[in-house]
Amino acid sequence: MVKFDKLSYPTTGEKIEVVGNKLKFPDKPIIPVLEGDGIGRDIMRATRRVLDAAVDKCYAGKKKINWFDIYAGEAAQAKYGEVLPQDTFKAIKHFIVALKGPLTTPIGGGFRSLNVTLRQVLNLYACVRPVKYFEGVPSPVKEPWKMNVIIFRENTEDVYAGIEWAKGTKEVKKLINFLNKTYKLHIRSDSGIGIKPISVTATNRLIRKAINHAIEHGRKSVTIVHKGNIMKYTEGAFRDWGYKLAAKEFPNQVITETELEKKYNWQQPEGKVVIKDRIADSMLQQILTRTDEYEVIATPNLNGDYLSDACAAQVGGLGMAPGANIGDFVGLFEATHGTAPKYADKDMVNPGSLILSGCMMLEYLKWQEAADMVYKAVGDTIKQKRVTYDLHRLMEGATKLKTSEYASAIIENMG
Repeated sequence: MVKFDKLSYPTTGEKIEVVGNKLKFPDKPIIPVLEGDGIGRDIMRATRRVLDAAVDKCYAGKKKINWFDIYAGEAAQAKYGEVLPQDTFKAIKHFIVALKGPLTTPIGGGFRSLNVTLRQVLNLYACVRPVKYFEGVPSPVKEPWKMNVIIFRENTEDVYAGIEWAKGTKEVKKLINFLNKTYKLHIRSDSGIGIKPISVTATNRLIRKAINHAIEHGRKSVTIVHKGNIMKYTEGAFRDWGYKLAAKEFPNQVITETELEKKYNWQQPEGKVVIKDRIADSMLQQILTRTDEYEVIATPNLNGDYLSDACAAQVGGLGMAPGANIGDFVGLFEATHGTAPKYADKDMVNPGSLILSGCMMLEYLKWQEAADMVYKAVGDTIKQKRVTYDLHRLMEGATKLKTSEYASAIIENMG
């Protein structure tokens, strides 16, 4: 049993286990929960109520989530005197699946993003972002129902590795001098320098997870999104390694887009997943103009950040966009938006992102019935035009609900 510094080990519930390289889920798992900063307090209360109600209605006590409160951000600073205590890492590693509210990410100096640190330390290499439209949600596009993608964003490398040096420092002067002299470059002396690593190891495990998802869920294609026309040995390599991995590990399950054209005259064979690739800037256009041609997307870190937000904008914004950060086994399910401190403790913001992330968590636990119940209830509540202020201001004839009231409406629609 793991020992914590300032946490007591839960007295109820069971631990999720890894058995034979597979996860074994008990009926009453212990799930660590990070409330988050700012609006996290409001949306986490709402989310726990919704998830608990769905589990109770579906399984009548046979299954139950045993929540285990852990700390990061402002709450951790108050309890531990630091924003990311070791207890938090220990709890997530030990119990394997966790739910997390938004944490404050500072801009400029100071400590780096807590979110990125959690992903890197826990080796949660895949940021998984499904984006799907709920009928009735206001959208800036004409046909938002065409959006139904799941983005696999590499989480540990690219510019998010945080390898950089500030302008004018001794380190950056030394590096610029070395690069200019050794490789005959012309980097300006008043530059900051960052390094963008992309490895075959990180690429392969992400592409593998994306293809496995497509196969398991009957998705027709996996699109590798990259800027390889310019960054040939990082993002271009990501593309090349992705194709090689697909051909080597999934020879009977995948075909390339070129094969689809030349061998099959664009008629996709049953049971085959098409592997294709798109340049990142072109993809940001095509996700608007040819939305329903894309189902699973695999991409390096920064591209995935841009693309997932651009997709979310078509279906109602980040308030309707769930997400998870997943490694080989550990899954951290979280809201995809920020802390919005000016709305903190006002019981007014949309908890949709975190509720839908909770649905992803239920699916990860193999509790599909409960997840489906929440999805349907959220959809029904939106159709009834009973929504929080962000959607209310865009919907004619809608009823504005508080965060807590919106959760109650969803539970009511579980029937």
